[in-house]
Amino acid sequence: MVIGGGATAMKQEIERIFRTVLEIVYEGIVVVDANGMIVELNDAYARFLGMRKEDALHRHVTEVIQNTRLHEVLKTGVAEKDQIQIIHGHEMLVHRIPMYKGDDVIGAVGMVMFQGVNEQYQMMDRIHQLAVASNRQKNAMQKTSDEFIQTFDAVIGHSSEMIALKKLALRVARTAMTVLITGESGTGKELFARAIHSASLFGKGPFVDINCAAIPENLLESELFGYEEGAFTGAKRGGKIGKFEAAHTGTLFLDELGDMPLAMQAKLLRVLEDRAIVRVGGIEKRPVNLRVIAATHRNLAEMVEKGKFREDLYFRLSMMHVQIPPLRYRKTDIPTLVHYYMDRLSTRFHVRKKRLHDRTLQLLYEYTWPGNIRELVNVVEVLVEIIEADIITPDDLPDFIYERLTQGDRDSSLAIKTTKSCSLKERVVHSEREIILGALKQTGGNKVAAARLLGIHRSTLYLKLKQLGLS
Repeated sequence: MVIGGGATAMKQEIERIFRTVLEIVYEGIVVVDANGMIVELNDAYARFLGMRKEDALHRHVTEVIQNTRLHEVLKTGVAEKDQIQIIHGHEMLVHRIPMYKGDDVIGAVGMVMFQGVNEQYQMMDRIHQLAVASNRQKNAMQKTSDEFIQTFDAVIGHSSEMIALKKLALRVARTAMTVLITGESGTGKELFARAIHSASLFGKGPFVDINCAAIPENLLESELFGYEEGAFTGAKRGGKIGKFEAAHTGTLFLDELGDMPLAMQAKLLRVLEDRAIVRVGGIEKRPVNLRVIAATHRNLAEMVEKGKFREDLYFRLSMMHVQIPPLRYRKTDIPTLVHYYMDRLSTRFHVRKKRLHDRTLQLLYEYTWPGNIRELVNVVEVLVEIIEADIITPDDLPDFIYERLTQGDRDSSLAIKTTKSCSLKERVVHSEREIILGALKQTGGNKVAAARLLGIHRSTLYLKLKQLGLS
C-alpha cells in the first residue's frame, strides 16, 4: 500500500511538473493522442489560436490548427523538424515529434516557435545567404551539380511551388532545347531566363535579350537577323549583326514573344529548325549555335485557336515549358520577398534599415499583388525611401492596398486600417477563400490540379473546401 501510494504521488508530481513546464515555456505546445485528438494545449498556443484551451481539447487537431501535419506524423512515425507552417496568415517555424511506446506511435507533440515573424525571416534569409556564400566558395574552381543549383539563388522563394519550379528549370537548363517561359507580368520571367542561361551549357556565352513588343514591326527583322551593307536607305557601311549573331554560343531571350508578328514567327521557326540566319539584304546562310528562350504573359494556346500565333511554332516552343505562378498563388513567399528587398534596397539607397510591424506584414500577405513581384518591389522601395520611422506600421502602407483589400470600398478600407472591421482570423479566412477560388477557376474546377497549383495535398484542399463551405 505504501509503495502504491508513493507511486501515485510521484505520478501526480510528474504530471504537475509537466503542466507547469507547458505553461512557462514561451513556445506553443500541443499534444495529440494516437487518433489525432488534442489532449494537451498550453496557454501560449491557445492565445495564439484565439480560443480557450477548453474549446480545443478533445477535438481532432485538423479542426483546431490550420495546416497542421501532426496527424500525418502519427501515420509515418517520422519527426518533422524546422518546418514552415502557415497559421492565421503567419508563417511559423514548427517541430512535429512522434511519441513511441515500444514500436507503436501513441501520440505526437507539436511545437510552434513564437519568435517574431520579422526576426524569423531575417534569420532564415541570413542562414540562406551564409549557405549560398559557403557553397560558392567551395565550388569556385569547379563546375559541379551544386554550382548549377546556385545559379538560381537570385530567384527568391521558399514555397513548395517555387522549389518545384526551380528544380524543373534546372532540369530544363541542362538540355539544349528551346524554352518557353509563361506567366503574368512582373512574375520574374527574365530572372528565370537568366538563371537557366547561367546553369546551361551556353552559360559561358553571352545573354542577349530583346523585347519583341518594343520594336516596331518594320525594324524587328533587322534587329533580330542584322543586315548587309546597302540593304536599305540609311544602312550602315559594312552592315550590322543582329541579335541572333550577337548571341552566338550563348542565349537569345525573346521577351514578349506573343507580340511578334505572324510573318516574323515563320522566320523564327525557320531559324530554330535550320540553326542558321540570313541577314536582311543578304543571301548567305550564317550558322548560329545558341539557345533560344522565349517568354510571354499571353495565353499562346488561345492565340493559336484565334489564328494569332503559329501552331507549329507554339508546339516547337512548348516542348520545354516553364510556367511561373502569380504571387497570389504562392503567398508564403511574400514575407521572404519583402524582407529580402527591404534589405537590398536599404543598402542600395544607403538608408537606415527598418522593421515591419507584424500587422503591416499581415496586410502585405493578404494583398493580392496584381502586379506581382514588380509591384511588391515598387511598394517596398517607397516604404524604404519615404518612411522615416524605424518601424513601418499599417498606416504607412499606400492607400491602394487598402482599396484593393476591400474591393474599392473606402469605408471598409478605413475600418481595416484601424483594425475594427473584422478580426484577424476572419480576414485570413476570407483571403484563403479567395486564393482557393482563384486556383479552382484557373484549373477549370479540377481539384487535383488546383491542389498542385497551391502546393498542397489534395486531401488538404478537400478539407479546406469543407471548412470554408465550398464543397
